[in-house]
Amino acid sequence: MWSNRFSRRYFGKIAASAALGLSTGSIKPADAQSRPGGEKSAAFPNDFRWGTATSSYQIEGAVNEDGRGPSIWDRFAHTPGKIVDHSTGDVADDHYFRYKEDVQLMKSLGAKTYRFSIAWPRVFPEGIGAPNPKGLDFYNRLLDELLANGIEPFATLYHWDLPQALQDRFGGWMSRDTSRAFADYSAYVTERLSDRVKHIFTINECSRLVQLGHGLGYDAPGLKLSQAEQNQVRHHVALGHGLAVQAIRAHAKAGTKVGLAENMVNGIPAIETPANIRAAEIATRELNAGYLTVILEGKFTDAYLAQPDAPKHTADDLRIISSPIDFVGLNVYTPDHYVLAADNAHGYTLAPFPASFPHMDASWLRIGPEALYWAPRHAAKIWGVKSIYITENGTSSTDQPAADGNIYDVDRVMYLRNYLLHLQRATSEGVPVAGYFLWSLIDNFEWMDGYQKRFGIYHVDFSTQRRTPKLSASYYREVIRRNAVV
Repeated sequence: MWSNRFSRRYFGKIAASAALGLSTGSIKPADAQSRPGGEKSAAFPNDFRWGTATSSYQIEGAVNEDGRGPSIWDRFAHTPGKIVDHSTGDVADDHYFRYKEDVQLMKSLGAKTYRFSIAWPRVFPEGIGAPNPKGLDFYNRLLDELLANGIEPFATLYHWDLPQALQDRFGGWMSRDTSRAFADYSAYVTERLSDRVKHIFTINECSRLVQLGHGLGYDAPGLKLSQAEQNQVRHHVALGHGLAVQAIRAHAKAGTKVGLAENMVNGIPAIETPANIRAAEIATRELNAGYLTVILEGKFTDAYLAQPDAPKHTADDLRIISSPIDFVGLNVYTPDHYVLAADNAHGYTLAPFPASFPHMDASWLRIGPEALYWAPRHAAKIWGVKSIYITENGTSSTDQPAADGNIYDVDRVMYLRNYLLHLQRATSEGVPVAGYFLWSLIDNFEWMDGYQKRFGIYHVDFSTQRRTPKLSASYYREVIRRNAVV
């Protein structure tokens, strides 16, 4: 199928340059704890947070309820030929009306955290101007329900559902006006919700929204811009992040922490030698030059600026973009690149993936469990990040009910077990990973794949909205109960 040629977490490759100095981290190898009898434990830190994740357009539905305005995904999904199964998010999981039921699903897992996103067009139907109180009321109800059930909310302010009005008026993220509008929206929301939400993510996955939404045209708003224009869009998203951080600091209640959630381009040493590990660090820093690197370092890399298509920016832009954050969220699904040290101008080479490389139900979702070790390790080592969350990790599966009515998604269980083993390796070595949000709680509208790809650990019959736990829900419940890989 055509959509499988491109990763759900697709990244454009950015040209790299000669090796540059990296900041040092505080990662130290540590011996695994031992169980009685000498068996090594796969336990996580005692205060580790376990949760699940969703996003507004993918689950809420109710696109015309209580004054919500249209988003770019509403228009995109209703454009013929854009979604593989011709579906939309108009109803999705009906979470807008079934949120209490879904909170009980989280509680039954034993999850203590939940990452969700707020739909900008629910709060500001026109993107700017007069707010819509009824839109924010839904999130007030959701927060109260979560807290009443002992679940800590983690809110994402932007998970791609830009108000269509801003796309029509400003060209969306092609304009700095959208960056400023995002800051105003962020200020309004956090001033009213930060009495109960203490962890706020600004923007989810700049990499995808730029590449698939503005480069390849496979995501909303469906644009195919030049490389220079894409780089400028990426810059405006980074600027919007920085302005939002400042707005949150100014308007949120005391104790509120702010960060971002990014699908970092993750360079993995093909063979773990010191030279290859160093090469993977150099590659990861350079391949994230336009967003994560500039946010965490306050400057673009020399190679990024040397491109003829480098974005137009000011010194003040860089100061805003690099506004200090409290944590970094990483969305990790698959190895992006395997890296080898090389005697060239870059200091590394990227090994191509052979056709035989194993993958899950979606052909783009290559199986590389070590990605969940190297992504947080790189963030800590390269940029000195002190608090990391795995904000998304999971997989699609065919998920067909068996004759007995159960859903034996043993492939997803295999995937989670192996990835979590590598995450536990990271925490055992002192990599500061504070929590893990499994993607996803329930099957949902999977962007350009519509409802054909199922990522939930609860199966959803979209004709009846019935939720059914899969084998993976039982597995994850046991992981949470033991706070260890099982």
